[in-house]
Amino acid sequence: MSDAVVIGAGPNGLVAANVLADAGWDVLVLEEQPEPGGAVRSYDGPAPGYVGDWCSAFYPLAIASPAIQRLRLEEHGLRWTHAPSVLAHPMPDGSAAVLYRDLERTVSGLDKLSNGDGAAWRRLYAEWEHIGDALLAALFTPFPPVKAGLRLAKRLGAPGMLRFARQSLLPVRRLAKEEFSGAGAALLLAGSALHADLSPEAAGSGTFGWLLAMLGQHFGFPVPVGGAGQLTTALVRRLESRGGRLECNAPVREIVVRSGRAVGVRTADGRTFDARRAVLADVVAPQLYGDLVAWEHLPARLRDDIRRFEWDFATFKVDWALDAPVPWAAEGAVGAGTVHVAADLDELSAFAQQVSTGYVPDRPFLLVGQMTTADSTRSPAGTESLWAYTHVPREVVGDAGGRLDGRWDQGEQSEFTDRIEAQLERMAPGFGEHIVARKVSAPPAIQAHDAGLVDGALNGGTTGIHQQLVFRPTPALGRPETPVTGLYLASASAHPGGGVHGACGSNAARAALRAHRVRMQSVGAWATRKAIGR
Repeated sequence: MSDAVVIGAGPNGLVAANVLADAGWDVLVLEEQPEPGGAVRSYDGPAPGYVGDWCSAFYPLAIASPAIQRLRLEEHGLRWTHAPSVLAHPMPDGSAAVLYRDLERTVSGLDKLSNGDGAAWRRLYAEWEHIGDALLAALFTPFPPVKAGLRLAKRLGAPGMLRFARQSLLPVRRLAKEEFSGAGAALLLAGSALHADLSPEAAGSGTFGWLLAMLGQHFGFPVPVGGAGQLTTALVRRLESRGGRLECNAPVREIVVRSGRAVGVRTADGRTFDARRAVLADVVAPQLYGDLVAWEHLPARLRDDIRRFEWDFATFKVDWALDAPVPWAAEGAVGAGTVHVAADLDELSAFAQQVSTGYVPDRPFLLVGQMTTADSTRSPAGTESLWAYTHVPREVVGDAGGRLDGRWDQGEQSEFTDRIEAQLERMAPGFGEHIVARKVSAPPAIQAHDAGLVDGALNGGTTGIHQQLVFRPTPALGRPETPVTGLYLASASAHPGGGVHGACGSNAARAALRAHRVRMQSVGAWATRKAIGR
């Protein structure tokens, strides 16, 4: 019997297990896949000598997150590295907006694109410098973030809080219009917002774009040397050094509940693993409620809430082995670890509109990772390990560019890959001539790789404002506790949501520790009263 059983060895599950192990708990992590990591894994390919990342690749949130930084993973073999520049958005005229870790280089480049935009970027970054640490603390702690919220309010003052609240609700298109005169800086923010399932016209997309861009300005978009899997390796190594245990090929099929309390789990092969103190589930909310936990153990209202749960967009990803770097027409894109590919803001809006209305996009917006540019160990010298992903509808009702219907068989995968490569050719003429090999991951393949990435939904549920904070994953308190005593939601479906920051797992672990302390104090008080005859 363990003190705690953690379901899922993704980054949130492993962070949760480490926090509990640090507190002296005996922890067992059960993982369905043959290896740990979830969306944070690497593989050999798509050609010999190339390293690919299955899903996530760049980690500004991991560097910024107190939950991960407290673990000091560098002491367990993790090494970070950076591309020469953080992010680039090439444009059809051969220019590019480029984000560097050096603020002055970013400002200078944006001013060259449109006079005054560099100064506007500096103002946005000054705001980040003023409140960034307090804002991250508020975002990464359980809701409501009382201490961090008070610190943020003190920094801003009452008038500043009102202005920041307004800015937080702005669509990124509106934020860009208010701050910039040119296209370049606006595209850096808008492309960053589309890392999530937010259109340029969506409320709150301005905050998401601003936050990710400012993280890039401050921390960069670092990558683990040797592949994303090295982050997972360090988490596992640290856990095992503290006595924690990990078992792979162990899919959990039921959480055992007795008298309203989670007391263990049952795996697909019929084994039962008891948990003295807590069960932590690094699984998405619709897989937890009504699946791992039967509805008979849950409030009736929750069933209707889960029916209303909204997923984020599906994902389609391609990995390439190239025999040379990408031949970008815009020189500024050459040294960027991450590149956004879309002609302009209107193309971003058209893309988001197509996906949100069920149409496969004709000109997909691409998030591109130049992994060898960021980490020279990823492929042979003079080559590039490259990937790009884009969003597609979860339920396809039509195709804006052809006859795709969402079956994602080999023919459809090939046709949509051609569409992606055509987008790259627009900004990098001759790209196709350098392809040595490719690996295509359509939505079903992404889910098969990690059951939590349902149809390639990367964020555990929509990033839309209606499913954030106290509304995540359902209207409640935005906390990791569940209606079942001793059971905690530790996945990206919980506040603060998607991204490799470990906060969902850390918050769940700390909630379990806190509940155990309260329980022990109550037992101690009862024993004292009984001993003295009261």
